[in-house]
Amino acid sequence: MENFGCRATQADGAAIERQLLERGFERADVSLNAEVIVLNTCTVTASADQDVRAAIRRIQRQNPDCKVLVTGCYAQRAPEELAALPGVNWVVGNSHKHRVADVVCGSTGFVPQEAIGFNAAGADVLVGDIFAHTELMAAPVFDGGTEKTRPNLKVQDGCDNRCSFCIIPSVRGASRSLAKSEVLAQANELVKRGFKEVVISGINLGRWGRDFERPERFAGLVRSIVEETSLEKLRISSVEPMDWTAELIELVAGCERIAKHAHVPMQSGSDRVLRAMHRKYRPWHYAEKLRRIREAMPTAAIGADVMVGFPGETDEDFEATRRMIEDLPFTYLHVFTYSSRPGTKSAEMPNQVPVQVARERNRVLRELGASKKREFMQSFVGRELAAITLTARDGESTEALSDNYLKMAVAGNHESNQWKRTRVEGMRAEALVARAI
Repeated sequence: MENFGCRATQADGAAIERQLLERGFERADVSLNAEVIVLNTCTVTASADQDVRAAIRRIQRQNPDCKVLVTGCYAQRAPEELAALPGVNWVVGNSHKHRVADVVCGSTGFVPQEAIGFNAAGADVLVGDIFAHTELMAAPVFDGGTEKTRPNLKVQDGCDNRCSFCIIPSVRGASRSLAKSEVLAQANELVKRGFKEVVISGINLGRWGRDFERPERFAGLVRSIVEETSLEKLRISSVEPMDWTAELIELVAGCERIAKHAHVPMQSGSDRVLRAMHRKYRPWHYAEKLRRIREAMPTAAIGADVMVGFPGETDEDFEATRRMIEDLPFTYLHVFTYSSRPGTKSAEMPNQVPVQVARERNRVLRELGASKKREFMQSFVGRELAAITLTARDGESTEALSDNYLKMAVAGNHESNQWKRTRVEGMRAEALVARAI
C-alpha cells in the first residue's frame, strides 16, 4: 500500500489496508514479494500526478509480476489515462474506493467481473459519479507510519466550495460527515489503546455536520470530544477562516485539552485574486480572524496555506500577499506554486504567470515564513512547554512536538507517546532543544 497526498488520503489508505488485512492479505515489500500493490493517489497538482506515474514505473522495474491497483483522486479524475499505463491492472475511482478489497479479490469470485468496466488498454476500470457517492471511509492514521503517537482521525470528506483553482470537489464529491456517535466511538477506542493525542481532519473540516438532516456545527463536535472522552489532547487540523467562529476560538483558547494550534488557509492577500479564486472571504475578514485567534491564544501556532502564481497575479497582487503575511502573526507557512488542473475554471484563464516568476515569489514567501517561524521559536527559549514524545532522535535526545506545534529535541531517551513538561534551553536547526522537568 502506498499513499500520496493529504491526511484524508492517508486515512482512506488506512481503511483500505484494514479491509485487505481482514480478507487475509499480509503486508509485503513491493520490491521483493508483493503480489498486489494499491496506489492511493493525489491529483491536487501536476507534480502529484507525476509522482504516481513514477511509482508505477518503479514497481514495474522492481517487481514486474506484481499486480497494481490505482485508486484515489487521480484515478477519479483521469481513469483512462492511468488504465493506459503499462503495469496497471485495475483503476478504481473515489466513487468505488470502498470496494477496493472486493476488486482485488474479484478474480477469485468475490465480485462479478462484469461489474467492472473493461478498458481496451487491458486494465479494468471502476469509476462512477462521485456526487452520487455517500460512503465516508475512515480509519485512524498514525504519525510517521508507526502506531505509537498522534493518530489522525478523518471525520469529514468532500467539499461544497467551488474554488476556481481546485479539482478536489470533482474528485471527492459533496461534503459529508462522520456521525458524531461514530467519531466519539473511534476517539474512545484510541484512548483505550493508550494514545495521548488525536488529530481530527477532513477535506473541509469546518463544514462537519452541515450535511446532517438536523445540521450540527463543528464547534459542537469539538466540545463533545472533550466532554465525552478522556482524551488528553485534541488537535484540530486545517479549518477555513469563515469556520473559525467566535465559539470555536473561545473553546480552543479556554480548554487545556485542545492544542493551541490554528491552521487557517489564506491562499492570497490580494482582494482581486481572492475574488478570481472564488474564495468566500476578503483580506480584511481574514486579517481580523487571525488577530482574534492571536488575542485569545497568545502562544498558539498559527499557520496558513498560501498560493503564488495564480493566473493574472500581478506584482502588486503578490506584494499585497507578502505585506499581509509580514503584518499578521503567522508562525509557519505552507507555500504552493499554482498548478493548472484540467477541468478547473482557472485552467482556462488568461495571463498565466511565467514559471520563473512564480518560483521567485514562492522563494520570497518561504523565506519570510521561515523568518517568522524562527522568531516564534526563539520567543520560547528559557520558557516551559508541554510536549508529546515521538521517537528517539539520536542517542542523546528524543524527538517531541509541543502543544503549539513546535519540533523539539528533549534531552535523554524517553518512551514515546508521553506528555512531558519541558524547559527550552535553546535552538538547533529546526528544533527547540529542551530538558524534561
